[in-house]
Amino acid sequence: MSTSPLSLGRGGFNWRSFFETYGLVLSLLLLCLVLSLASDRFLTVDNLLNVLRQASINGIISIGMMLVILIRGLDLSVGSVLALATVIAADLLARGTVDPLGAILVALLVGAAAGAVNGALVTWVKIPPFIATLGMMTFARGAALQYTGGQPITGLGDLGEGFRYLGSATVGIVPVPIIVAGLMYFLAYLLLNHVPFGRFLYATGNNEEAAFLSGLPIKSIKMFAYMASGMLAALAGVILVGRLNSATPTAGQLFEFDAIAAVVVGGTSFNGGEGSIWGTLIGVLIIAVLNNGLNLLQVPSFYQDIASGVVIALALLLYRLIR
Repeated sequence: MSTSPLSLGRGGFNWRSFFETYGLVLSLLLLCLVLSLASDRFLTVDNLLNVLRQASINGIISIGMMLVILIRGLDLSVGSVLALATVIAADLLARGTVDPLGAILVALLVGAAAGAVNGALVTWVKIPPFIATLGMMTFARGAALQYTGGQPITGLGDLGEGFRYLGSATVGIVPVPIIVAGLMYFLAYLLLNHVPFGRFLYATGNNEEAAFLSGLPIKSIKMFAYMASGMLAALAGVILVGRLNSATPTAGQLFEFDAIAAVVVGGTSFNGGEGSIWGTLIGVLIIAVLNNGLNLLQVPSFYQDIASGVVIALALLLYRLIR
């Protein structure tokens, strides 16, 4: 019989169940309250939309990272794959080889291919995920630098309108990146909660041997997770190019660590088989709100890194204590 936060036990109110259910939301609300008291600009509509727009890129990458961690994997290559996919797509677009839609498809295919290599190394060659994706991180970054000669790709001109729409346009007052990220989270929610394949992901991460003996296609499940991670990184890169109107081979540096932090703060376990897409979303928002608040308060960048590290460590400690 499940225990709800409102159920009565020996001590009356079940605090543990309550914090397991609502702890992340309360943490986000508390952080927002503190920042609203510290800065009168925090709760303005423009700033909140800016927070969501900034969170959209990490939010999209974090979906793929969650899928990989859910199967007890890891993907350190998302930032480098983002860079490689976008410089190839932007270059083809600038040359007039493809139209904007074709460039977006190219970026997604490059991301999927990189994810497929990661998945094959982990699944078939049996290389540990940390080593396999670390190798892809180095390879993809080097390939992006080699492809561009270390220079950014600019001059997209009118052909770049499709990219700019995804990165800079608005629907009413809502930026398109927020809409795209929201759609990705909705699709991920449907996959993980209303599609049998989503349950296969949880089962694989929870006990791979038992899942295999139950007849689940373990290799296909792992390949899907890594390919999805690569494609979502490429999609985030397309949005970034649309915002900046250029593609750089150094884009996406350290994005993997922001995504890992958001996923783990959101309650996904490195042991696999445990986590929720909405927890990941709240983790993304906590990090975005924290960074925005520190900027509004004009905290020096090195102190921002320290503060972010402390908040993430405390969140993980609290999660561990509750569990």
